[in-house]
Amino acid sequence: MDQQRLREWEHQCIQEEAPWCQAECPLHVDVRGFIRFAGRNQWADARKILDKTQPLAGILGRICDHPCEDRCKRREAGGAISIGALERAVVTRAASRLKVKPLPGRGKRVMVTGGGLSSLTVAWDLARKGYDVRIATSRDRLGGNLLDMDPALLPAEVIAEETDVLKGLHVGVLLKTPLDPETFAGLRQDSDAVYIGMDGGGVPDPGLEFAAVPPSMATPQEGVYAGGFPREDGRSSPIWNAAEGRFAATSIDRFLQNVSPTAGREKEGPYETRLYTSIYGIAPSSQVAPADPEAGYTDDEAVAEARRCLQCECLECVKICPYLEHFRSYPRQYARQIYNNAAIVKGERKANILVNTCSYCRLCETVCPEDFSMADLCRGARSEMISADRMPPSAHEFALDDMAFSNSPACSLARHAPGRTAGTHLFFPGCQLGASSPSHVERVYDYLRGRLGGDVGLMLRCCGAPADWAGRQDLFESNLGTIRTLWEGLGRPAAVLACTSCLDVFRRHLPDIAAVSLWEVMVDRGLPDDAFLKPTDPVAVADPCTARRDGHVQAAVRELLGRMGVAVDELHLAGSLTECCGYGGLMSNANPAVAREVIRRRAGQSPRDYLAYCVMCRDHLAAAGKRAVHLLDLIWPPDPDPASRRDPGYTLRHENRTRLKERLLKTLWEEATDPQPDFETIPLAVSPELRERLEGRRILDEDLRRVIHAANTSRAGRFRDPATGRFLACHRPRKVTFWVEYTPSEDGGYTLHNAYCHRMEIEGAASDARETDAAEKGDARP
Repeated sequence: MDQQRLREWEHQCIQEEAPWCQAECPLHVDVRGFIRFAGRNQWADARKILDKTQPLAGILGRICDHPCEDRCKRREAGGAISIGALERAVVTRAASRLKVKPLPGRGKRVMVTGGGLSSLTVAWDLARKGYDVRIATSRDRLGGNLLDMDPALLPAEVIAEETDVLKGLHVGVLLKTPLDPETFAGLRQDSDAVYIGMDGGGVPDPGLEFAAVPPSMATPQEGVYAGGFPREDGRSSPIWNAAEGRFAATSIDRFLQNVSPTAGREKEGPYETRLYTSIYGIAPSSQVAPADPEAGYTDDEAVAEARRCLQCECLECVKICPYLEHFRSYPRQYARQIYNNAAIVKGERKANILVNTCSYCRLCETVCPEDFSMADLCRGARSEMISADRMPPSAHEFALDDMAFSNSPACSLARHAPGRTAGTHLFFPGCQLGASSPSHVERVYDYLRGRLGGDVGLMLRCCGAPADWAGRQDLFESNLGTIRTLWEGLGRPAAVLACTSCLDVFRRHLPDIAAVSLWEVMVDRGLPDDAFLKPTDPVAVADPCTARRDGHVQAAVRELLGRMGVAVDELHLAGSLTECCGYGGLMSNANPAVAREVIRRRAGQSPRDYLAYCVMCRDHLAAAGKRAVHLLDLIWPPDPDPASRRDPGYTLRHENRTRLKERLLKTLWEEATDPQPDFETIPLAVSPELRERLEGRRILDEDLRRVIHAANTSRAGRFRDPATGRFLACHRPRKVTFWVEYTPSEDGGYTLHNAYCHRMEIEGAASDARETDAAEKGDARP
């Protein structure tokens, strides 16, 4: 990712856009910030926020005419926040602690006429920048038309206190100065620039033209600027007077530095913010009216009113995604972290876990008003990390090994229907259906051969999604090439897919293969004639995230349920808003803790039994303790209560794939299979507690058997504890070293006590030269 692309990513996230009140304010006061502190009864902190943006906040905070209130988002749910009244509450409760020191002198003099708020703002801004500022007023003190305001609203002593601050900035004050044309000419000649405050009696000659246009506020006379004009309705606006003074101060500064007066000033004054804030679920709340309007808010009243503030922000993606919430920030910041992460040549790369945890579910993109996709950001980052050899091998290796196993000769298959040499269709169940529920692969294949004319071939293997998710485009493209070659060898049949992830891969990366969902085929060709299992209560449909944009598949599933008489209680987050189960993007491999939180929240959306049509969604829900069925569990019930079926776990998934191929070859194609290797027959006794540990550590029974077999065969890497009689052995069958603590049992098996793994090599320990080949084609005979 280069700097330009980073800027594009950052711009796409609108979280840091100003709220409507701040964007509408001509001075862009941080309304949200000062109200947040006011709601906590922290008046000094609220005053600090005002002092950062408002010139002479003690004055302006009391008299601001608050045009921001008209754009307050809270007005859509009970009434706008009383921002002006809260400003007054803040400045009357907390004195300014702002310590201002001018910059070194610039050697330029600016003359300011009039003592109103716009003129005071010009003096305030320019004196802080080091300019020699003089204010000329015809009155006997500074303040201009501020002096004519109701003292109850703006006491004279407040004006005096605030304007005294200017003395600390070395601002010269010329009182009782007649502002006639002759005097003005002298002041102009003695200065490098002049500002005319229209709101404070600073006009030297009503006959002269002093019209000015925001934001430059320049008059037709070079070096002369004006502001403090009345609004279109003729009234004087304090906030606009201050704003026009600030605009003019910026223009004078640029004029004296001989730089562009207009460049980069598009957002001076009110502008349209891009921020989005949802008010969904926000309870209406009316404005808090002060008991004594003349006295203003009491502390309790001000706090209550401030707490009505929505603290507008977007965070739509963070609100809905446990992954984004987990890292305690938002996409704009994540883009910066990922950019910095990629830029590090040496040292710790802290964003690796952030990059590898994304599930690619695209829910963030769906809810984002600007379509920001963390999936695309993280996918690109993973690919770049792999290209630069910076991807930690542990992040995705288990999933890639699992994919390779699915595509190995032990599990993969590509055949025409039994007794056929050609076919019109091909059933591609995906690697996970056979791993979780192999009997359903057999039932579906039998159904398709009956409903589609018998000319239905079968392909058992992985679509390659894990390699795509891991950023391993080499493995992914190789796997796609193998699928295409096998498909062409089978006569280019139309593909029927049971997995929405596979369907997504086929449609995006194998567009020449006509692909359709199994559920759409069932809607078209009818449900099987078997007796269905009809739950007594409605079920909640858990749409898989890979079907988020596939309304046809979603509709087909609900059509089938309707035909079966199954009532549906829709989840709030369903259809296009459905959540991931934690499997997508290899989240559960890279960050199991976040994946557990994802599925926990997913499972907690409804007390109903869930119905899934992605097998990984069903199994992850089951692992989280949620009663869940797969749609095929209702069509071909494996037992009377399939919702209680447990997650099979990694070991059984491996065994199921192997046994599925063996059984299909034997029953359909009447072929014998190769005998199992010796180590696969070793009996193991594993307690439920240890089984849970092994699942969390991604250790398969196959790995354990290999360790014991290697220890028995070579004796290398094996130790015995004479006190307990237990053996501890290690073996490195691939890029991981496994340790197993076990005891031989009398029946020839082994009782396991513990197992763990690491990436260090143990010198002298047994190891296999076998390396997994993800491109293995398996059994591809026609």
